[in-house]
Amino acid sequence: MTQQPFSRPGAIDLSGLERPATGGAQPPAGSRPPGGPGGAATGGTAPTGGVRSSYALDISEENFQTVLDASVTAPVVLVFYSPTRAPESAAMSDDVVTAIDEYDGRFLAGLVDIDAAPTIAQALQIPQVPLVMVILDGRPAAQPIPGVLSLDEIRTLLNQLAQGLTAQGISGRHQPLHAAPAAEDEGVEQVDPRYAAAQQALEDNDIDGAVTEYQRLVDANPADTEAAAGLAMAKVLQRTQGVDLDAARAAAAADPDDVSAQSLVADLDLLGGHVDEAFTRLVDLVRRTTGDERNQAREHLVWLFAAVGNDDPRVMRGRQNLASALF
Repeated sequence: MTQQPFSRPGAIDLSGLERPATGGAQPPAGSRPPGGPGGAATGGTAPTGGVRSSYALDISEENFQTVLDASVTAPVVLVFYSPTRAPESAAMSDDVVTAIDEYDGRFLAGLVDIDAAPTIAQALQIPQVPLVMVILDGRPAAQPIPGVLSLDEIRTLLNQLAQGLTAQGISGRHQPLHAAPAAEDEGVEQVDPRYAAAQQALEDNDIDGAVTEYQRLVDANPADTEAAAGLAMAKVLQRTQGVDLDAARAAAAADPDDVSAQSLVADLDLLGGHVDEAFTRLVDLVRRTTGDERNQAREHLVWLFAAVGNDDPRVMRGRQNLASALF
């Protein structure tokens, strides 16, 4: 299966759908508003009877626009199937639900039974079933994928898509459609058990142990952006252990095009809270270098983006500056 490139073609045209006369459906429970992560909650509820799992729901005309809106936060994987025309496509839709739930909100599955909702298939000009379409920011983000896919092929596809998202700095996640039970102690911050060992290692000042734990999580699930961010920051801490700041800055000043020297000072700047300075140092290095050295500087900068967090405004500015330096 080939890598699915992400792009931004035109928005989906829903003019072929008959819109409800009322104010429209509410967003799925826990979904983030169109403003993306960090926006104000809308207080919407999940479409009645449409939820199949924490990250999958059946699509109808009433909730279709809501699901498309949710693609602003993270991709929506639409699966078009027909139990009557292609029974194997219905089984594939179940496999998509299984695979999607393994990504803890990286994707939301929207399942379109074209027998029950034919106008949606007509509006999108779906040529056959089954067919998978990935939506991001309300637009198709990759070429539609026709034909029956096995569960392993679906997992491979999602893994490729997740890697493409990570490379582009897209890290949003959908909130589960099933509300999680409230913690007994609202004042106690709940630690995700997946990251407990790595966080404990950091608390114990065992930086190498934290790197090992985060690396294990990333190897197991490359789509886990939280683990990738933790790994990136742990490696910054690992690289700067025992480093003399003055000596590092002197070495960088003596050789402005030394990738290792400049990268080390960028790490130190990052830890010191001088995030923009760290990014600018490496962007300027990308501008001045070529070949392998340029690629090393770019890769190091991308790691620092991950360490800070891809939703951080400074990272967004840094990515724009990097793109300018590269092209």
